[in-house]
Amino acid sequence: MFSRTAHLYDAIYAFKDYAAEADMLRALVEERAPDSRTLLDVACGTGKHLAELRRWYDVEGVDVDPALLAIARGRLPDVPLHEGDMITLDLGRAFDVVTCLFSSIAYVVTPERLAAATAALARHVAPGGLLVVEPWILPEQWVPDHIGAVFVDEPELKVARINSHGGTPVADVLVMDLAYLVGTPEGVEHIVERHEVGMFTREQYLGAVEAAGLAAEWIEGGLIGRGLALGTRGA
Repeated sequence: MFSRTAHLYDAIYAFKDYAAEADMLRALVEERAPDSRTLLDVACGTGKHLAELRRWYDVEGVDVDPALLAIARGRLPDVPLHEGDMITLDLGRAFDVVTCLFSSIAYVVTPERLAAATAALARHVAPGGLLVVEPWILPEQWVPDHIGAVFVDEPELKVARINSHGGTPVADVLVMDLAYLVGTPEGVEHIVERHEVGMFTREQYLGAVEAAGLAAEWIEGGLIGRGLALGTRGA
């Protein structure tokens, strides 16, 4: 996914307010699982959510991409970080809170894999605990032929990232080409990554949570406007 551009990830997403998002998550947890002490962030990326959430919780992280994990380990040398796929995840223990943020769940691509991943996440939720899944855009939010762009303008790093999805999703699977033009003192590089993501409905997210044995709830808006699917395990 981001293995060729992991070193650019934090610069590309510098606009994200991780501290504010962590505060919102903290408020949700306080409402639904106020005694929470431990938290697992699945698809933790470079660890910027974990760096904020550790203010309140004993945290651990998981990601499938070793390049992103290497950055997270540099940021959080004392935090347990695991390499693993969310679909087959089995850490052998449960946490008071399990999160999967910034639309990472979309990389499971298919409804069958959504169900499998949600079940694996739910198995790591302790009694009385909470699962928080941040979805990707919903089908009704889809804008055909959208072209997106992000620009980085730092003294020794210039990046233009343009993404195009090439048309209409096929069976709710979207193929996106992310093209990077990267300038550093060493020169200019062109990188293209292909990302495949699944577009799921509210009902599919909530159905997967319920099928995993948790009480499901949808929060409109959420952290960045994409909503949140929550799952609560009985005490």
